[in-house]
Amino acid sequence: MWGIAKDSEGEPSGELWGLFLPDGDVTWQNKALCSQTDPEAFFPEKGGSTRDAKRVCAQCEVREQCLNWAIEHDERFGIWGGMSERERRRYKKMRKEQI
Repeated sequence: MWGIAKDSEGEPSGELWGLFLPDGDVTWQNKALCSQTDPEAFFPEKGGSTRDAKRVCAQCEVREQCLNWAIEHDERFGIWGGMSERERRRYKKMRKEQI
């Protein structure tokens, strides 16, 4: 989500915050239902249920953006866009095969 900045370009807060630049448009995150929910549901322990998180994702208007972000950034943990890590790997492989 964040990348190292090349320089702070003279911004007053650049000395403090100039180490990181935002990685693309992530305004969709403000609309994500998971931001209004218990985050532990989206990062269950190994073998734990993903049902509650997926139920929230199914109703979320930014599910597609979330899933794309997780795939682009190779997110390895948690439920993103309604999919677990294993489901995202399969989905990503299937998309590559279609191209």
